[in-house]
Amino acid sequence: MYIIFEGVDTSGKSTQIQMLKKIYPDFIYTKEPGATLLGEKLREIILHDNSLSQKAELFLFLADRAQHYKEVICPNLGKNTIISDRGFISGIAYASVNHKTYNLDFLIELNRFATKDKKPDLVVLFKTNKTLIKQRLSQKKLDGIEKRGIDYLLKVQDVMQKLLEILQINYKIIDSSKSIDEINKQIRGFIT
Repeated sequence: MYIIFEGVDTSGKSTQIQMLKKIYPDFIYTKEPGATLLGEKLREIILHDNSLSQKAELFLFLADRAQHYKEVICPNLGKNTIISDRGFISGIAYASVNHKTYNLDFLIELNRFATKDKKPDLVVLFKTNKTLIKQRLSQKKLDGIEKRGIDYLLKVQDVMQKLLEILQINYKIIDSSKSIDEINKQIRGFIT
């Protein structure tokens, strides 16, 4: 089974993945961007090079995604449960908010090309709110994407949910303001 955890920065995806690693140590855990050698280099560029054009950023994410599918996702499909910290849903959502002139169909097609049209079996969407994002961002050093602001992140979140409905992928919305243990219980009930 292939499962993607989606959500904007500070929504709690990584915390839950760390908990699941202890409960399900045999699962394959991966992330976008940065799960491959190429991906690590691209992640550094994307998160810390403020001179990138939005179009260049889009293509770097797509390059990472294509390599990730080639090296990690496709070889393990049907063999093990794969949990990815982000995937093409957030890729399309961030690109859509960045490139208002690119329609969703165009961005979906680019991502279908990068992923060989492989969709996840399940998506867990961590949904947050303005207050929670503000609180959590204040407790960390911001990367280039987080510096775009809370309203930007909330727009991305809205597009993520819209995409899941358009693509008809089985998904569950998780309220990020709930307790860590309650969220973990909901996730385990959904993915097992």
